[in-house]
Amino acid sequence: MLDRSGARSRALGVKDKKPIRKKSIRKTAAVLAGKATGALSRASGRGGGTTLPGDVARAIDPRVLSKLASDLTQGSVVITGTNGKTTTARLVTWLLEGAGYRVVSNRAGANLIFGATAAALNKAGPDGRLRADWGVFEIDEASLPKAVAEIQPKATLVLNLFRDQLDRYGELESIAKKIESALSALPDSSTAILNADDPRVAEIGLGLPKPPLWFGLDDIRVAMHDLPHAADARTCPKCGASLHFDAVYVGHDGVYECPNHDFARPTPNITATNIKLDGFERFSADIAKTHIEIPLGGLYNTYNVLAAFAAGRTLGLKPKYMAERLRNVEAAFGRQERMEFRGRHLNLVLSKNPAGFNETLRTAVDLAKGTNFLIGLNDRKADGTDVSWIWDVDFEQLKAKAKVVVPAGSRAHDMAVRLKYAGVPAEPPQAEPGRALDSLIKATNEGDTAHLLCTYTAMLDLRAELVRRGWAKPYWET
Repeated sequence: MLDRSGARSRALGVKDKKPIRKKSIRKTAAVLAGKATGALSRASGRGGGTTLPGDVARAIDPRVLSKLASDLTQGSVVITGTNGKTTTARLVTWLLEGAGYRVVSNRAGANLIFGATAAALNKAGPDGRLRADWGVFEIDEASLPKAVAEIQPKATLVLNLFRDQLDRYGELESIAKKIESALSALPDSSTAILNADDPRVAEIGLGLPKPPLWFGLDDIRVAMHDLPHAADARTCPKCGASLHFDAVYVGHDGVYECPNHDFARPTPNITATNIKLDGFERFSADIAKTHIEIPLGGLYNTYNVLAAFAAGRTLGLKPKYMAERLRNVEAAFGRQERMEFRGRHLNLVLSKNPAGFNETLRTAVDLAKGTNFLIGLNDRKADGTDVSWIWDVDFEQLKAKAKVVVPAGSRAHDMAVRLKYAGVPAEPPQAEPGRALDSLIKATNEGDTAHLLCTYTAMLDLRAELVRRGWAKPYWET
């Protein structure tokens, strides 16, 4: 196992530690106030202290995150995109920790600038210094410009751009412009790592002053040949012609080109080939001539692992080490998190937009052969208050295959209507998490697996109920 010694660090291709900086009284006050807020939040049972401490600290010192980031001896990695941020951040963190580094990360998925600040505060000492080597931060797409300016990352990953929370973000083009602006302002020493398979991400990368590191899938055996109904990036950003897709992997991610030759998928620098999927249990692939086996399922997780592998190579980690380390990684909370109750297996999977929901359904139905489902739909701010997107999800995949479907969440009745139009028989809708779980458990036989596919706050609500019942740990303890 690698350690933090200078010799080992240099062998990994990273720089020596930075000199200690003088303490800032204002920074120290902000850190202490933030840490106290987090401790009070956890002690009172009102939350894990994943966001509010950042609000408090930034009110005292608006530059506290920049100052804490400068304490890191090696630097930071920032990860953004619509889907996969939390899982990819967990993978990168897992790789760095296994190499002997101290890592600070917003593990619970609080991905606004306040959440990143709270995560840094949590690892800071009483003197206000952040004692860690690397920071790994997942960042909301709209928050990326501010995060890049404050954190000054060594590597920035852009995973994908799918339609998500239209009431909050607007169309993909506006988000793409913000991301391009942020990446254009990266330090010269920083590397942008981009998904070549996503047309909107490719458009961003082709406009950057410094060429990015591209990653993508290269195995048409696991691809579709037609764009799903929910695909977002269908047209050439140069001339507006409909893109031609030779392969479609997830949503609109695939192998594409403009019929007028104005735009095409960039050639990936690092690819995943020989992909083998086994439901939600595991998958294997060859990445950079290295065989990877990992206990996570779904084609979308192949992208997350590929992105994490590309980040690891950029930071100097060896392929053989990463392959060995990834064999034992565990899912992030709510992202294929597995629990058991009286012999029944529960699989909690975040599904928050058309592209993501279609892939989790495809994995659950076609690969995992799932028959028992709870579909949780909420409309809080963190979910997006406009739930009309459920009509772009192919719930018809459940027809004639699902035995039990429980509509749940604050918009359970909307989900029940959508399922009715999809021709999917469903249990009575249950807005209260406990009743929804009871309905699912009652209909699930011992030894069977039930899949809980939920939007963000619906997942949090159900998970809180699972914690209350003793079936899961609080997310800040995972």
